[in-house]
Amino acid sequence: MHSAIESFIPVVAIVFTFGIPGIIIFWWLYTKHRERMRLIEKGLTPEEVKAYFADANTKPRNPYSSLKWGILLTFLGIGIFLANLFEDLYDIEEGVMMGIIVLCAGLGFLVYYAAVSSKLKSQASGNGQNLSN
Repeated sequence: MHSAIESFIPVVAIVFTFGIPGIIIFWWLYTKHRERMRLIEKGLTPEEVKAYFADANTKPRNPYSSLKWGILLTFLGIGIFLANLFEDLYDIEEGVMMGIIVLCAGLGFLVYYAAVSSKLKSQASGNGQNLSN
């Protein structure tokens, strides 16, 4: 026979699965509402509040984000391939496999940095030449 505590495990799992995200969403909406109400209480009009939040939510878009994710995922794939290959050939441990994968991800970020920085330098030098002519 199951004890009473074992019968509560599915109930607790369901409550935590749906309850915690629900509480987080509710708390986010509540704090957002409270912040807007405080701005209105300080004398801002609803249009000014909307403009304030519209400016706060916009951030500059990275034009090279697709390049970043493409290089990163390519190097992660290479890392996973090499880790599996080395595991089969040399019987290495899982920690070394994870290290190879993380190393390849880091190399992917370095390649991305080098590619974007050289592209930005060439754009800056191109703009400088246009200005001097």
